[in-house]
Amino acid sequence: MLVRRGSILVSILLLAGITYTVSAVEPVQILQAVEDTLNAPKDRELTMTMQLIDKAGDIKTRELTILQKGPDKRLIRFLSPADVRGVGFLVLEDDLMYLYMPAFAKVRRIASHVKNENFMGTDFTYDDMAQSDYIENYNPTLREETEQNYILELVPKPESEIDYGRLVMWANKETMLPDKVEFYTRSGQLLKIMTQTNAKRIDGYLTPQHIEMENVQDKHKTIMDLKNVVHDQNIPDKHFTQRYLKRF
Repeated sequence: MLVRRGSILVSILLLAGITYTVSAVEPVQILQAVEDTLNAPKDRELTMTMQLIDKAGDIKTRELTILQKGPDKRLIRFLSPADVRGVGFLVLEDDLMYLYMPAFAKVRRIASHVKNENFMGTDFTYDDMAQSDYIENYNPTLREETEQNYILELVPKPESEIDYGRLVMWANKETMLPDKVEFYTRSGQLLKIMTQTNAKRIDGYLTPQHIEMENVQDKHKTIMDLKNVVHDQNIPDKHFTQRYLKRF
């Protein structure tokens, strides 16, 4: 879906940063500051709980771990419950993504047409979980400036394989983390809203403790709460391989 992506988390899954000051209110500079903040650590290892909440209010709880090195390498692995334990998702350079399902004991490459689909029943797509390379994929404009936020509209560049019609991002002036991101369809309808709150400084990096992604059309929500995170451990490159993806 993307020409390049790096770390959304999801936009995320998308989980750590440093204070960054923008001297001139230029949309590209603001967006670059956000991207630099998201990608600031050399590497990170974290564990989090995840709740999937449907429109009836039923909740499924999961626990997962994430390893990330630089903007391009990420390994996500589910720890619990039993039905998803050991499932792994690997993101590498050049927009390569792989999924490992223990039940089949086989690593499967994620095809381009699948990257827009929801990841493991969450409200994040595969690409959301991989992406943090905004500058290469979006043209930003400054829609509004408030006391707390720069509000940017991000339109996909013509050469980018972006599934969204546009994003609207509330970039926090103090932290240069996205407090809120709205995702719109190509027809202009609001599809999802992501919020990040309770940022704390850990190992020198401001890190959101609570992330929500709500699909306003399906009335479904994914909530992620940080349990533990460690930065700059010099995680070996061998952890970001198909062979390591199958280990648990």
